[in-house]
Parts: sequence; C-alpha cells; structure tokens
Amino acid sequence: MAVAAELRKSGAEVSFLGTRERMEAELVPAAGYEIDFLRVRGIDRRNPLRAARAGVEAIGAVGAARSVLRRRRADVVLGGGGFVAGPAGLAATLTRTPLVLTEADSHLGLANRMLAGRARRVCLAFPIEGRDGDRYLVTGRPVPDAVLAADRGAARARFGIGVDERTVLVVGGSQGAKSVNFAAVEAFGERRGRDFRVIHLAGTRDYAELRERLAAAPYIDGYELIEYEPNLGDVLAAGDLVLGRSGGSIFEFTAAGRPAVLVPYPYATADHQRANAKWMEAAGAATIVEDDALRPGGAARRGRRDPGRPGAPGEDVRCRP
Repeated sequence: MAVAAELRKSGAEVSFLGTRERMEAELVPAAGYEIDFLRVRGIDRRNPLRAARAGVEAIGAVGAARSVLRRRRADVVLGGGGFVAGPAGLAATLTRTPLVLTEADSHLGLANRMLAGRARRVCLAFPIEGRDGDRYLVTGRPVPDAVLAADRGAARARFGIGVDERTVLVVGGSQGAKSVNFAAVEAFGERRGRDFRVIHLAGTRDYAELRERLAAAPYIDGYELIEYEPNLGDVLAAGDLVLGRSGGSIFEFTAAGRPAVLVPYPYATADHQRANAKWMEAAGAATIVEDDALRPGGAARRGRRDPGRPGAPGEDVRCRP
C-alpha cells in the first residue's frame, strides 16, 4: 500500500491482485484502488492432501492472473511474497511483463525464492547472505506516510492521553497475536500496579473475547482496546513503547522512533521473526521476550521490579517507557 501510494503520486495507475478471503478485499477498495481476485490459498506443508489442492488452485490462478495482466495492460508487476504473488509473478514471466519483488523479512519466502531468478529487481528489507549483485537491492521496508506524518499531540488528544502520561502500545496484529493479546489483558487489565496508559490494537480474531474479558477486569482505567486501525500512524505517535510481534511492522516502529518489547512468533517460516527481533535488539531498539514466557501470570511477574535497584538479567522487560 505504501508503494502504491507513491506510484499514484507520480501519475501511475495502480491496481491489485488478491483473494476475497483476506484483508486486502476490504483495505484495497477502501484506499481507492481497484482489485482483481484470484482463487488461491497458502500451501499447508503439514498436510499433503491440502498442499496438493493448493497446488492445483495455484496452477489455475496463474491463468487467471495472466488474463488480468493482459486486460489491465500492465507495464510492471510488483510482488510482495505470499501465495497470491506466486501465480501473479509466474503470469508476469509468461506475458513478459517486468517483475519486481519485495521481501519484508530477513529471508526470502517460498514465492520470492521461486521467482527471484526471473525478476528484474528484488528489493530487500535486510541484507541477505548470498543475495547480492545488481538484481538485489537493500531498500528497507516501505513505511506508509501516515506513520511518518502522524502528529503526537493530535494522536494523544484523540485517545485522551495527557502530555506527560506514559503509554504502552500493544500490537496484536491485523488478525491477532493470541498470546500477546491475552498476556496484555492479564498483565495490564487484571492485575493492580499499572501506572501507565495502554492502547491495545487487538485485531479482529480476538477482539470480541478480549472485550468481554476487559469488561469484567478490575483495572481498566486508562486501557483503550481497539479492534482495527487502517494504519499505525496515530497509535504509534500516541505511544512511548510497543509490545508486539516482530514481523514487517518493526520498520514502522523504528520509523516512528519507538522502542519495543518484541515477542517473535515461534512458528514463523525459517524463524524469521526471531532474526527480525535480533536485528532490532542489536541496535539497542528492542528487548526480546519468548512467546512461551507469556503464560498466565508471566507478563505480570516479569513486570514486577523494585524501582530502586537495577534490573537483574531476565527482568528488563517491564512494559513501561
């Protein structure tokens, strides 16, 4: 979306390929772009039968994508990885349409690995060993203007946060990071002792259950639960510290100048979220907490510290600026 906005500013016509079942079906039209839909799904490597079905769908999706490119008279295809980008990229090569790939993580995903040799350029968020030469360009991950231009005063006024109040932003992700979401409610809404505000961007999957749980929680003053935001601009501008996963959104955290407590998703492909988190940790911008440490009571126990003494090893994850 960030790249599309810049292209549109330059006068280019931009449209999208996606699926009806995922967030782009709502986000893309809402941003004023046209979208064509493919019937395709991710490959479940744990289930051979489902993987085979997904493969058959992907073959059909290549033909559908090829038709779209011809109808749209596309001059270039930009692929962002994932199961839609695979058929779209293959369709680009079949129609001899220039292909550019973007990789948001610290390793190439399956679709990008498959297509890299056919692409004019592969734009990397991180340097990747063995991926060099003229074809590969380290660009970082595109960040929306909304994050760069957000006004802290206006954002804090929106959420009713005072100038001097410290605020933690919990990012559960667009679909929700379950362990992060529920650890935050348990630590910050159900246990006493919190002396900072909380903005909790929960995502759609867990929102209803979290809302019910917070309604019965005893310490909800200063706790704002949000299901969805179109971008992270206001919530990052209003916050002082971020608690969340370590996917591609870490570039938005850094662009906004916000330190983070990162909880890498332990089942991410090639453990790339851990690599992302270590990149931020090495720069002094983040502390890493393991997902299994967010068991009931874990976040709150880690948050307890005698303010009069330095934190001992393993205790420096208190979610406060």
